[in-house]
Amino acid sequence: MAFSDGIADFRSDTVTRPTAAMRKAMAEAEVGDDVYSDDPTVNLLEEESAEAVGKEAAVFVPSGTMGNQLAVMTQTRPGDEVLCDEGAHVRNVERGAASALSGVAFRTVPAEGGRITPGDVEAAMALAGRFFPAIRLMVWENSHNLSGGRVVPKELMEATNEAARRHGLSIHLDGARIFNAALALGVPATELAAGADTVQFCFSKGLGAPIGSVLCGPADLIAEARHLRKRLGGGMRQVGVIAAPARIALAERARLVEDHALARSLAEAFAARYPGSVDLDTVETNIVNVDVAKLGVPYPEIADRLAAAGVLVNAPFGGIWRLVTHRDVDQADVDRLLAALP
Repeated sequence: MAFSDGIADFRSDTVTRPTAAMRKAMAEAEVGDDVYSDDPTVNLLEEESAEAVGKEAAVFVPSGTMGNQLAVMTQTRPGDEVLCDEGAHVRNVERGAASALSGVAFRTVPAEGGRITPGDVEAAMALAGRFFPAIRLMVWENSHNLSGGRVVPKELMEATNEAARRHGLSIHLDGARIFNAALALGVPATELAAGADTVQFCFSKGLGAPIGSVLCGPADLIAEARHLRKRLGGGMRQVGVIAAPARIALAERARLVEDHALARSLAEAFAARYPGSVDLDTVETNIVNVDVAKLGVPYPEIADRLAAAGVLVNAPFGGIWRLVTHRDVDQADVDRLLAALP
């Protein structure tokens, strides 16, 4: 349902507020100094997170960007390239962190919905290390944010991972919303993560915790990431107060299917009312991309009507209007959004 102030916020699943149970857990959390590995709540969260994606160890970090960048830092050298799809978050939405912090560039492939194929890998590697820079790391994103929450099938990931391994590449999975992807595909998250050396996922998106992400992988690599986390200013102290709600969010991850169902309802309503505005085949998780040109009215008019109705949205980017469902909106909020449209 809408927030206590009556606002229905469809800008992102990052806007969720901590539940009463989370606030209680925060207040009662057992804490210690996490830089000394003395915070018992963080230690439990890291163990549970590693188990959730089938990895040996994990390190708690403030943000998904830091988790992704630690994965890049630990698996590349300056001058290397990172293979990813053109729309990858790690390349586009992390403020150039990989080049600034790790001295790497990106070798991109035009993979729709983040679906990198074995052929993409072979083509990218054909000149790598000869005339072009060496490619050291391949990065997946599943689910794929900029393509509207699309999912990458497990079978494709397995085939492409095999191709990457033939060329000696390390593999990182930006799984900021990995549990959305796993539930949409009907497979355990461990199976999506199995072929990757490292996996990052967020507690502060659909899972609904107020802050935090985690990087999971082999114990030796995670130890190096923990060392580098301190270099980046991510060495947190009595951080059990934010690990506690993250533990609740992780335990309740199965509820993400509710967000998917709500997104489908929203998408179908748009498709019926404004033909061509939404491609229903691309609505696989909790994100709906709307072609504003198909709505028949200028977006500023839409924005004014929604603001008057107490509905928050982001402005379109590149003609696409991105709406995101999450725990703090429901069918009544979807109905209110639709009722405000011309």
